[in-house]
Amino acid sequence: MPKKNEAADGTAEEKEASGSGKENTKNADNTSRLLGEVLTYLSDDEVEEIDIEYLLDHTEGLRDWWDQYRENNRKQIEEEIKNSLNKLPLNELESIREKIKGKTN
Repeated sequence: MPKKNEAADGTAEEKEASGSGKENTKNADNTSRLLGEVLTYLSDDEVEEIDIEYLLDHTEGLRDWWDQYRENNRKQIEEEIKNSLNKLPLNELESIREKIKGKTN
């Protein structure tokens, strides 16, 4: 039979797992809401030209989600760039270096 402290620890772990599940559900619900609003806009027959800035400005939380999504993909982009550098000719590498120097100055 487990001791009182061991039983309490198990309950705490279960509560933590339950809290994590609730957070995942909340994130999924928010993502579903964002997707629904975007698809509603895209399927509107009166919209002649899709305006991404309009979507980002008028869909609550979408711009924050998009910024976070882009930041999460930053490492992947950096890795792709790093892996492709050895395939570029010298003149393109020099051009990239100049662009980087221009951004840091």
